[in-house]
This record gives sequence, structure tokens and C-alpha cells, in this order.
Amino acid sequence: MLKAQVPVGGRGKAGGIRLARDPDEAARIAGEMLGSELKGLPIHELLVVEAVAPQSEHYLSVTLDRRRRAPVMIYSPRGGVDIEEVARTDPGAIRQVPIPPLEGPLPFRLRQLVSLAPPELRKPLAAIAGKLYHVFTRYEASLAEINPLAETERGLVALDAKLILDDDHRPGDQFAGLADAIVDPLEADARAVGMSYVRLEGDIGVLGNGAGLVMATLDLVAQAGGRPANFLDIGGGARAERVRKGVELILRDGKAKVLFVNVFGGITRCDEVAQGVVEATAQSGLPMVIRLTGTNEAEGRAVLSQAGLVPVRTMEEGAARAVALAKEAQP
Repeated sequence: MLKAQVPVGGRGKAGGIRLARDPDEAARIAGEMLGSELKGLPIHELLVVEAVAPQSEHYLSVTLDRRRRAPVMIYSPRGGVDIEEVARTDPGAIRQVPIPPLEGPLPFRLRQLVSLAPPELRKPLAAIAGKLYHVFTRYEASLAEINPLAETERGLVALDAKLILDDDHRPGDQFAGLADAIVDPLEADARAVGMSYVRLEGDIGVLGNGAGLVMATLDLVAQAGGRPANFLDIGGGARAERVRKGVELILRDGKAKVLFVNVFGGITRCDEVAQGVVEATAQSGLPMVIRLTGTNEAEGRAVLSQAGLVPVRTMEEGAARAVALAKEAQP
């Protein structure tokens, strides 16, 4: 198996994990994959591992549950590429067990976690789950995931895994030598100019100022039935040039069919944002939904009006309009 080493999910369905039946075929596939792109990210490295024939596939992870303010361990006997679909269509096939941070994964909690598994697999699954929780806490991760964890003739084998470290983790010896092997070029370019950009899988571009406001905007888009294409926080005090660069980042990603700009003007001036939006509109050709409120709001609306752009009054209205425009743009 040849696996593209890029930090995104869904590699199998996107052609980033391929089977080679002999060395010559492996060399040919490697030549095709290296230097190409997967979901917009360049493939510089491949992981080459022996293919196995799984008898069953399981899902195991530890992540943060912010509502409970505690880690939660998740297990399903139906792991693999369609685990998200299992969560949606058959939630009873997924077991979630919160782990009190001061107690950790006590044996009875691990037994509860893997109770959906075949009896003969529960003990080894519980042992792996305990080790995965240790990795999660030792590396101060926000996610530690094995999917699939395959049952084979040789026992349980982790066929793929994902570890996402908290960017604000405390320094320690365990992090020595670790570095980002691949950095998303869009994220790197955004970081270089003081912005935060994260790729998502939808078709509605989102630009705002302040991480909390952008997160709320993403939630409203999802509640309105849409799917955000990105997270983009342009930061406070953004001028017209900064807004224009932010729009350019979203356009480079190429997935957005509509752009939703949601800005609260505190130290950021709405007229500056409006000017940047107008300049970006002339280049993008994308339909835009704009919500401005706060400092120099009236002046910002005047700039938009002169350019033939009509802003919305509320975030909810903006999200609904963006979703409607994205659906109209579908072929």
C-alpha cells in the first residue's frame, strides 16, 4: 500500500492510498503520486506498508468534548472509510465514553467502551484504547484516532492513524524533533500575513474578523443547510488591502461558489472592509453576501451601495442567502 503523506482526511476516496501488487507497479504508482496534489496539497512523501487482508475493521479515537469539558473515547465495530456515514445513519453502532481527566481510562470505562465488539476482541481492544489515551494526553492532542483498526490473522493492526496536536501545547521533551512535515500553502501564506486559514470541504467561502465570529458564522451556514469551504480570520484592525488578500486566499482554494463576508467593526473599520470587498469583487466574479456592523458602518454601506452591493442586516440572513446562492450555482 502506498499512502500519500498529507495532513487531510479522506485520502482513500481521493486517490491518495493505492495498492501495488509488485515492485514494478509500486514504482509506477509512486511516480504518478509524487509531485502531484491531493485536495490541494502537494505530495512529497509516501508511506509504503505491507497490504493486509482485514477480517473486520474497527474505529477507535480520543478527542475533546468541549460541552463535557473532558476527553471522550469513541469506538465502533464498523470502522473504515465510511465512519461518518455510520455516525449519521446508525448512531447505535458507535459508543462514546467520557473520561474524567483526574481519573483517566479506568478498566471499567474501557470495558464499557468496547462492549460493542465481539467478545474475543474486547480485551485487546481495551488494551489498545488505554495506550491511545496515553498518547492523547502525553502529546496534548485534540484528536488521536486509529481508523481502521483491523482484525487480521496476526491480530489487531492499525492500518491508519491520525494525531492532531493542540497548537498551544506546553513544550516538552516528547516534542523534540517533531515538525510539520507538510504545511498547507494557503495556511502558510495566511499565517505569513497574520491571518488564520483552514480548508474545509464545502462550497461557501467564509471571511470574518475574530475566531469566535468566524466559528459562529460557520455554525450558522451549517444550520442553514450549507457547507463552509473554509475558515478565514483576517484579524482585528484589517484594512482594505488585508481584506482583498483574504478574498484572494479563498479564491485560490477554488472551491467556493459564493463568499460570505461577516465583519464586526470594533478596531476594524467597516468602510475599509467594504473597500477591500469592492476591490476583490472586481476580480473574483463570485456572488458575495456581506454583513457589516460597528465602526463606520454607515460609511461602509455607502461604499458597497456605490458598487451595487447590498449588505444584509443579520448573520442569520446572511447565512441563509449564502446557502441559497450556493445552491443556485450547483450544476
